[in-house]
Amino acid sequence: MNDTIAHGLQISRRGLMAGALSASVLPASALSVVAAHAEQSTGKIGKPKREAQPESWVSSLALQAATYAMPVVAMYNLRDATSVGPHAKVPPNELWRIEHIASPEIAAQAGYVTPNVNVIYGFGFMDLGQQPIILNVPNSRDRYYMVEICDMWANAFAYVGGMATGYKGGTFALVGPGWQGKLPAGVRRIDCPTNWVQLQPRVHVRSAADLPAARKVLRHITVKGLAQYSGDQAPTAVVYNYQTPKINPKVASSQMQFDDPLQFWEIFAAAMNENPPPRNEIEAVLPQFKYLGIELGQPWKRESLNPLILEAISWAAKQIAPMMMPLLPVLGVTANGWNIPPANLGLPGADYPGRAIVAVFGLTSNTPAEAIYYTSVTDDCGRKLIGTKRYALTFKEPLHCIKTVAPGFWSVTAYDRATGYTIPNPIGRYALGSDDRLRRNVDGSFTLYVQRDTPGADREANWLPVSSGPFYLIIRVYAPAPEIAAGLNDPAKFQGPPPMTAAKCEA
Repeated sequence: MNDTIAHGLQISRRGLMAGALSASVLPASALSVVAAHAEQSTGKIGKPKREAQPESWVSSLALQAATYAMPVVAMYNLRDATSVGPHAKVPPNELWRIEHIASPEIAAQAGYVTPNVNVIYGFGFMDLGQQPIILNVPNSRDRYYMVEICDMWANAFAYVGGMATGYKGGTFALVGPGWQGKLPAGVRRIDCPTNWVQLQPRVHVRSAADLPAARKVLRHITVKGLAQYSGDQAPTAVVYNYQTPKINPKVASSQMQFDDPLQFWEIFAAAMNENPPPRNEIEAVLPQFKYLGIELGQPWKRESLNPLILEAISWAAKQIAPMMMPLLPVLGVTANGWNIPPANLGLPGADYPGRAIVAVFGLTSNTPAEAIYYTSVTDDCGRKLIGTKRYALTFKEPLHCIKTVAPGFWSVTAYDRATGYTIPNPIGRYALGSDDRLRRNVDGSFTLYVQRDTPGADREANWLPVSSGPFYLIIRVYAPAPEIAAGLNDPAKFQGPPPMTAAKCEA
């Protein structure tokens, strides 16, 4: 793989806004403009001149705006499902605890794409507009847990527990922009870049028998307002009146399948106005989007735009999420059929294509210091994975790519390619990994069998079931060895997972 692709997930803001992304995803009409310009610049005679069409420019700008908007729209949708919508699980400033392993039904209920089935989750959106929120975490007796803290642009900007603060517990204050008050003694301050943040506790669970102990830890991860924590009078309750996203209920909300594609832009403007991006992006990125009717501090009004722009941005809103999966191997580094995560995962900065892919494919992904994800792209024959074939995945010592720091763990999970949820199967097994009694060879190596039917009684301990349809795998490594995370800075030399070996490479 050449250097251009190898560093594709580190595209600069200037490169993106100049159209680097556009060339790979625009319709043929837009690409024709580029070709025409190249012809004219050569000075060659005899070829007909092509005139640039305004539709191409508008389509390019709309795609760039949609790419930029993806994470904040995805977080808005998730907040609606979790805390403020008509079917919210808990009110703002509370935690919804999912105390069962994420089966396909539970994943669909949560609207959470590619869930980890080796943890039990909590979800909650905190409104920091009135006061800080106090987060308390327990001593877990060395059970792995952590609380990921994401801003409304899906940046995992802070952690409590895990590799960040350990497992002994503590009390922390989530402080919104501009708050100048004083915190109680013994409370550690975490400054948050947006008025709303999402908390996502994860607690390791080894098996169904281990659930009660894991639940105890999850229930001792608590939040409360500063006034309540200090015994003072609580501020007046806020009445929320947000626009409800109207999206396909059968897929994760991050897939952006709006009934009306133009609602994407209404939500983008509303979410951005409430949770502005960093100052440098306000100055360098947002001004160009005014041609699409998008200006910070103003609602987006479809009726104020001409039909040319409306057609282009409607098309961009419908196409941007489906574009992300094919772009995964293009913008990243692929080795042995696996996408190797970029070092900036979870905190991408100005890498807008990279963060858009994550918003669709794995919203609220962790930073590599806390967890590393390897995503399957193809098998050893270069073909996409499908359940009508049988695959083997063989790990050999020293197992560098899945090395952890105690009490960390690793797992391999299968997901339905269409929905992003775990796959129903007759034995109720959605993952295999370090928690399982895998059948190993004398040299320490082991093979996982990924297929829809049983590989036989002697191999069933290593069987990861799938359906007959298209699927993908994610290998997760929680609390990875620091040298693994550091190795992602040099992806060309990084040693990732072994290939998925197909039984046959027939056409």
